[in-house]
Amino acid sequence: MTVQNSVLMDAMERLRNRILNHLQVIYRDLTQDQLEIHCDHLIKSMNIKEERLNTTTRKNHWNQSDIAIITYGDSIKKRGQAPLKTLKAFLDRYADGLMNIVHILPFFPWSSDDGFSVMDYKSVNESLGSWNDIKAISSDYDLMSDLVINHCSSRSIWFTNFLKNADPGREYFFTADSGDDLTQVVRPRTTPLLKKVSTCQGDKHVWCTFGEDQIDLNFKNPEVIKEFVKIIKLYLDNGVRIFRLDAVAFLWKVPGTGCVGLPETHEIIRLFRTLLEQCRKDALLVTETNIPNRENLSYFGNGNEAHCIYNFSLPPLLINTLVTGDCAYLKQWMMSMPPAQDGTAYLNFIASHDGIGLRPLEGLITPSEIKTLINTMQHFGAEISYRAVSEQEAIPYEINISLFDALKGTISGPDSFGIQRFICAHAIMLGLEGIPAIYIHSLLGTENDYKKVNDSGQVRAINRHQYDFTTLKGLIKDPSTHHGEILESLKKLIAIRRRQPAFHPNATQFTLHLSNSIFGFWRQSPDRRQSIFCLSNVTVNTQRLRSTSINLIQTDSWVDLLTSQEISPNSRFIELAPLQTLWISNESFFEESNRQT
Repeated sequence: MTVQNSVLMDAMERLRNRILNHLQVIYRDLTQDQLEIHCDHLIKSMNIKEERLNTTTRKNHWNQSDIAIITYGDSIKKRGQAPLKTLKAFLDRYADGLMNIVHILPFFPWSSDDGFSVMDYKSVNESLGSWNDIKAISSDYDLMSDLVINHCSSRSIWFTNFLKNADPGREYFFTADSGDDLTQVVRPRTTPLLKKVSTCQGDKHVWCTFGEDQIDLNFKNPEVIKEFVKIIKLYLDNGVRIFRLDAVAFLWKVPGTGCVGLPETHEIIRLFRTLLEQCRKDALLVTETNIPNRENLSYFGNGNEAHCIYNFSLPPLLINTLVTGDCAYLKQWMMSMPPAQDGTAYLNFIASHDGIGLRPLEGLITPSEIKTLINTMQHFGAEISYRAVSEQEAIPYEINISLFDALKGTISGPDSFGIQRFICAHAIMLGLEGIPAIYIHSLLGTENDYKKVNDSGQVRAINRHQYDFTTLKGLIKDPSTHHGEILESLKKLIAIRRRQPAFHPNATQFTLHLSNSIFGFWRQSPDRRQSIFCLSNVTVNTQRLRSTSINLIQTDSWVDLLTSQEISPNSRFIELAPLQTLWISNESFFEESNRQT
């Protein structure tokens, strides 16, 4: 045996032991022989070979040029053309060179919830296109796909087989007994938790965290994990690089507990990461956990769980900042956030296909101020979704509104600064530590879609508009609408951000202690050569800041990257117009950035 072969065999044995350790935590009741059989099955399903083993972990597979766009496969349509082809045409025309990550929301056959009730994980919805269309997008962009892992459709073959006690599906779904203590279960909805169904073995009560058409899967059955590992491999083979684990916090259930974020859930994520990194070194896991901030942070683990976590507290905090004109809570939160370890990063967003989550505000702002935020958003046309906290009580869960309408004014009402406020929100988000993700309807400045709400009966549809591509191109060109202005402004911000090493997702970040009218933070590139002071006036009044407040080094020359205006460290004051953002960088990097342009 050669030395090289011996090293490879040792590496494979270490990998196998890691997988076995994961399985031992998840399935404590299984024998060692059973665990080893499952381990070998997982290795075979992922086609892990000794000669391709990845021994490099905790590497940053991203930099400041990474920007994601979030979209449904049919957000833009063209008569006679598969929507995925139309999406590719839109991306090539309006996002190429600016956004390199495309998150296509569930593109599989589904029965409800706009794709999140999956009937068949292994095929593309024919109304959208085919796997060839998915591969065409993934050939030019880094593709992010949902892994709808907590539940699947009541019309799936798995659930049909569950009812018939047949495979696959026989024991794939979580059931509860009438005597189970479910009083502590954390609910994101007001619908009943349990659904009574008739099976060939009699009546059973299946668990439905999100609704009666979305039946929760039973991960206590190892066969369910094995099914999803096969699905992950299929997606990898079709060009998916980034996996969004939808609603993953609810994965493991134990009656008598809250059934959210249990230790087995975290271990399943670690197992998926261990397996995924052996198939594609730069593949990423992203956890979608719309829960309070401290719980959300736990999904980084010790740098061994999610590569990225959604920064769920950012959207409501930033919107609250801009409608109140006071950044005190945003600053306080920023100072409490730990820097992401190497191999992990925050995924920053301020709008998505869902609403503005309110659970991530818990413990960060007062209940009375949350109520004021809700009332303001309702005044701007928002709908409110609720969640059950007991059989008798439901409380607000999320605000359903387009970001453009959410920022059309302040707590005093609508004003004429809506576009400036909207751009300011994105300028703040684009400067923060982490990878930015921009919803397609934010890129286009889409307004509330009340017709879609009425047609669908779903309040989340308010921010899920569908454009005809020809009509959209006309709107973008039309100077009487705001769509083109929004698109061009955001494209300019993105283009500048992508050239700054100080905006690397893991670059140093410090919150600046300025007035509550100016939100400021400092970024420094990993090599410490570039500094950027990010200052945003969050009010509708001009603000003046003493230059000494940000300590510009006298020996350097400074310039605002957004206006090309020189900022003298000897100036007494720096002035910011209403809702203006400054990115003040040492001038040598400004010149280098322009040369790259």
